[in-house]
Amino acid sequence: MAIRAVFFDVGETLIDETRHWGELADWLSVPRLTFFGVLGAVIARGQHHRTVFEHFAPEFAAARGGPRPPYSIRPGDFYPDALPTLAALRVRGLAVGVAGNQPAEAEAALIACGVPADHVATSAAWGVEKPSLAFFAKVAELASLAPNEIAYVGDRLDNDVLPALGAGMRAYLIRRGPWGVLHAEQPEAARAHGVLTSLSELPALLD
Repeated sequence: MAIRAVFFDVGETLIDETRHWGELADWLSVPRLTFFGVLGAVIARGQHHRTVFEHFAPEFAAARGGPRPPYSIRPGDFYPDALPTLAALRVRGLAVGVAGNQPAEAEAALIACGVPADHVATSAAWGVEKPSLAFFAKVAELASLAPNEIAYVGDRLDNDVLPALGAGMRAYLIRRGPWGVLHAEQPEAARAHGVLTSLSELPALLD
């Protein structure tokens, strides 16, 4: 079955989250290098990324700056290959979607940044998170396509590639960000339809 739509994860697939994580470290009054090191250990252990906050419990309680900084998306956060690749896929006649584990306000932020997508959705708005197969069922429903007509691109095996395959979709792993670099070395990465070093490789693979 030919691919008719391509959906993308957000964090570390389209968006470089370095700024966001750095702001959280500042809010916790934790040195950024320390925070990033612990986050890397959490990722290497296969734990949920929110586990990183448990390691800084005393600092968390005494965090300066008031409420936790909201998750935000700015035009400068996009990886250089992100928006051009989405636009190139649309030129080829493919529907393009963005759907990830994000707060509901990320939808408006992505649209405000001019993301060239036909569909933008978040786990918060849907009430279901990856890696649940219900999330990928929502993707197919939004696209009005059968799962085998959809490709999903993400930086994680556990949240993106493997559940997308389980839902009957084509799946690609992008090797960047802390998850992508580590997961690309795991044996299960061979199950992906491709391991990308840049999103710009994707249109030719789909052709």
